Amino acid sequence: MRKILLFILVLLFLALGVVAYIYYPRLNLITGFAAKNMCSCVYEAGREPQSVAAQDNNFSPVDLAEYEIDREDKTASASVFGLKERTAMYNPGLGCVLLPEDTGRNDLPKAKPNRLQAASSLPYPYGNNKPVDTIFPEVDYGQLELALKNAFFEEYKSRAVVVLYKDRLLAEKYAPGFSKDTKLLGWSMTKSITSAVLGVLAKQGRISVENDHLFSEWEADERQNITLNNLLHMNSGLKWEEDYTKISDVTKMLFLADDMSEVQLHKNLEGQPGIIWNYSSGTSNLLSAYIRDQFSTHQEYLDFWYAQLIDKIGMNSMTLETDLASNYVGSSYSWATARDWAKFGLLYLNEGNWNGEQIISKDWVRYTVKPVEGSDGKYGAYFWLNAGGEYPDVPRDLYSANGFQGQHVFVIPSKNLVVVRLGLVEHPEFDLNVFLREVIAAVEKDQ
Repeated sequence: MRKILLFILVLLFLALGVVAYIYYPRLNLITGFAAKNMCSCVYEAGREPQSVAAQDNNFSPVDLAEYEIDREDKTASASVFGLKERTAMYNPGLGCVLLPEDTGRNDLPKAKPNRLQAASSLPYPYGNNKPVDTIFPEVDYGQLELALKNAFFEEYKSRAVVVLYKDRLLAEKYAPGFSKDTKLLGWSMTKSITSAVLGVLAKQGRISVENDHLFSEWEADERQNITLNNLLHMNSGLKWEEDYTKISDVTKMLFLADDMSEVQLHKNLEGQPGIIWNYSSGTSNLLSAYIRDQFSTHQEYLDFWYAQLIDKIGMNSMTLETDLASNYVGSSYSWATARDWAKFGLLYLNEGNWNGEQIISKDWVRYTVKPVEGSDGKYGAYFWLNAGGEYPDVPRDLYSANGFQGQHVFVIPSKNLVVVRLGLVEHPEFDLNVFLREVIAAVEKDQ
C-alpha cells in the first residue's frame, strides 16, 4: 500500500513539474487574463463569479486559475497553484485594470469621462424605449425564428443575437442568464469603435488619414513617414507579434503593461509602410494615444469618445475600459449590451447618419470598407470585409466589427440588415456563413 501511495505521489510530483515547466513562464499572463476578465465580468457586467469561471474563463490554460473575490474592495484575484497571483480592481466609469505589485485604489486614475445619457422619447433603436411592433410582408418570420434557434445550439455558446432590419428591431434572442440589459465584452470590436472616433475627428476637420509625423518619438527616423492611413490599415511596417498562445507583444501589452499605448510606439520598422498587412492590437492602442494628442487636456480626450459618438447614438450602456495610465484600451476592452452594439452597426448601415445627424462622413464609411492590399479582401479600416468571399453565401458588401471568441456586428447594406452575434465560439466552429445565410433568407421571402 505504501509503495502504491509513494508511486502516486511521485506521479503527482512529476505532473506538477511538467505543468510548472510548461506554464510557469506564462503564469503572469494566465493569471492576468483570469483576474482581469473575472473583475470586469463581475463588476462591469454584474455576473456571478461561478458563472464566469465556468464559462468565460473555462479554456486552457486559463482554466487552471483559482480566484478570490473581494466585493467590498471591488477586486478579483487569480493564481495558479498559489503562484503568480494577479489582482484586478474595478474603477467606476473606467472599468477594471490589472494592478502592479504594491499598488491599490489610490493609484488608479482619478479623472472619469463625463457621460450624457439624456432620456429619449424615441423607440429603440434610435431611443431606449419599447421598439415599435412592425410586420414586414417580405419577412418569413418562421425562417427567422429557425435561424435564431439554430444559432443557440448548446455547443455554439451563443449569448445574444439581435437583428435590425430597415431601422427596426426585427428579432432578438438571449441565452439563459443573459438579457437585453446584459453588458458583453466586444474584445476587438473595440478597434472598430476606435476607427469610428477617428472618423468623427476627420469629419470635424481635425485629422486626415494622410497625416504623417504622428509622434515626436518618430521624428529622428523613418517612422516619421508612417501615415494615419497606414495605422488604420494595419500596414505600418512596425514590428509586432499578435500571438495569444505564448508570451508575445500582444499578451505582454494587455497583461503586463501599465501604459498600453507605449508598446507599439517604441517598436522599430521592419518593413516599408503601406506594403505588408500585419494585424496589430498594439497599433490600435497607439491610435488611442494619437486621439489623446488631439486634445489639450486628458479630460477632453476621455469625454470626446462618449460625447461625440457613444452617447450621441444612445449606446448608454457602453463602458470603454482604460489602462493604468488612463488611456482607453482601443484594441480590446469595451462593454455594451447587444442592443447597443446593434446601434453601432446601424450608424454604419446609414453611412454615418444617426436619425438625421451626420456623425461620420459618408466618405469615411466608404474608406472604412475599401479592402487593404495584402488582406485578401478581408480588411478595411478596422472593419472586416466579405469582399473576398469569406462567407460565400452572403453578399460581398457585408462588413463587420469582429472580436475574440465570436463577437460580431455585421452590416449588410444590400439587405438593409444589421446582425449582432455575441458568444464564446468562433467561426468556423460556429459557422457564420450558415448563420448569416439563414437570417438573410428570412428577409427574402418574396424575392
